[in-house]
Amino acid sequence: MDKHIQLKNFIKTHPDEIGKVVDFDPATDRLFKFDFTADNTELSPETITDTDKFSAWVTDKLTNNNCRYGIGGYMEHRTLYARSELFDTDDEPRRLHLGVDIWANAGTPVYAPISGYIQSFADNDHLGDYGPTIILKHNLNGLELYTLYGHLNRESLVGLRAGAFIPKGQQIGLFGNQQENGQWPPHLHFQLMFDMEDCYGDYPGVSRYSEKNKYLVNIPDPNLILQFLDVK
Repeated sequence: MDKHIQLKNFIKTHPDEIGKVVDFDPATDRLFKFDFTADNTELSPETITDTDKFSAWVTDKLTNNNCRYGIGGYMEHRTLYARSELFDTDDEPRRLHLGVDIWANAGTPVYAPISGYIQSFADNDHLGDYGPTIILKHNLNGLELYTLYGHLNRESLVGLRAGAFIPKGQQIGLFGNQQENGQWPPHLHFQLMFDMEDCYGDYPGVSRYSEKNKYLVNIPDPNLILQFLDVK
């Protein structure tokens, strides 16, 4: 059976085994949908390359729209990655965002939405990179699924051990600030993968646009887990 169908079926038939990633309450919290494509003419290159200005822009959007969290990014063809050479390649620059970003204040708690084990963790400490990152491995009735949490604070990595069991609902980290999260406005990069392709402590969160079909096979929509419905 197709792994995407397996995942959807598991979530549908085991709703009690799926928990939260952040403290989002659909009854009281509103979500702001961010757009980081070329269609967003509000964001200038000068704002994007200045992390303080970029952070202020994100904060203003959330505050002015009375939103606790921002959301967006799954398979979004972004232009903002020109801020870091990390995403440039000789033939085709990487601009396709593969996961979902959840934007909120530094220090926002992050939880394991499904019971699993620590597959790996690392501090990917480069401009534009994930910064502190945790990857969990889950077994959903025989379906192998991995969840990635990027842009955490460094304290989130203290005392971790590969192979350690993490129950659903356990806090695994906090959103990092720009000094430790790869120099981004505070947010969480949340991504699902069926196959880690021998990666440890890291997995591409951005790819070439020409590779979209390849990654769509391996990376399901994180909203299957998040189940965020109230997007403004």
